[in-house]
Amino acid sequence: MMTILKALWAYRGFILGSVKREFQSKYRNSLLGAAWTVINPLAMIVVYTVIFAEIMRAKLPGVDKAFAYSIYLCAGILTWGLMTEIISRAQNTFIENANLLKKLSFPRLCLPVIVVANAGLNFAIIFSLFTAFLLISGNFPGWPFIALLPLIVVLVVFAIGLGVTLGVLNVFFRDVGQFFGIFLSFWFWLTPIVYTPSILPEELRPYMTLNPIASLIAAFQDVLVAGQWPQWETLWPVTMLAVFFCMLGLWLFRRHAGEMADEL
Repeated sequence: MMTILKALWAYRGFILGSVKREFQSKYRNSLLGAAWTVINPLAMIVVYTVIFAEIMRAKLPGVDKAFAYSIYLCAGILTWGLMTEIISRAQNTFIENANLLKKLSFPRLCLPVIVVANAGLNFAIIFSLFTAFLLISGNFPGWPFIALLPLIVVLVVFAIGLGVTLGVLNVFFRDVGQFFGIFLSFWFWLTPIVYTPSILPEELRPYMTLNPIASLIAAFQDVLVAGQWPQWETLWPVTMLAVFFCMLGLWLFRRHAGEMADEL
C-alpha cells in the first residue's frame, strides 16, 4: 500500500494537471465559462425548493419546516449524484484512456484518483451552494454538520471500490457497463431519496436493509434535515462493503493489469 501511495504522490503533477484540463475543457468555447459550475447547481436547488416546498407543499412526517422536503430531496440527490458519477466514470476510465495506457508509463491507479478528484470538485461546488442555502434559510443543522465528512469518505470509498471493480471487468466484458447503467435506474428508485421509508408497506421495510447505500443516504438526511447525529451502528455494513470492494478492485487490477493493455 505504501508503494502505491508513493507512486501516486510522485505523479501528483500528472493527476492535478489532468483534473485541471478536464475542468477547463468542460467550459471551453462557452461565453460564461466556469460560471456554469455555479449556475447549473444553483438552478437545480432553486427548482427543488420552489416546486417541492412552495407549489407541491410536500411535507415530511414529523418535520414541520417549510423547506424540509426540499432539503431531504437535495441531501439524497446530491450524495447519490456523487456516488454515481464516481462509479460511472471509474467503470469506463480504463477504456476511455486506452491510448494513455498503451503509450505512456505511469501508475495506472492515477486514473481512478483523477475520477475521484474531478467528481469531488464538482460536488464541492454544488454542496457549498447548498450549504449557503441552509444558512440563509435558517436550516443549518449545527454541530452534526461535521459528521458529513466521515459519511462522504465512506461514500467515496464505496463508490471508487465498486467503480474500479466494474472498470476492470468492463475491459474484458463490455456488457458490464451497459448492464450497470440499467441497474442504476432501479437502484435509485429502490433507495429512499424522493420518498421516505414510512410510505412503504410494513412488510417491505425490513428488505430496505438489503440496500447497502440506503443507510448511508439516510444518515445524510438525518444530519441535514433533522440536525441529528447519524446512527453510526447502521453504517457498519456499508463501511465493510466499501473496504471489500476496494480490496477486490485492487486485487483484480493488479492481477489483470498486464492483460488490460492487450485487451484495449
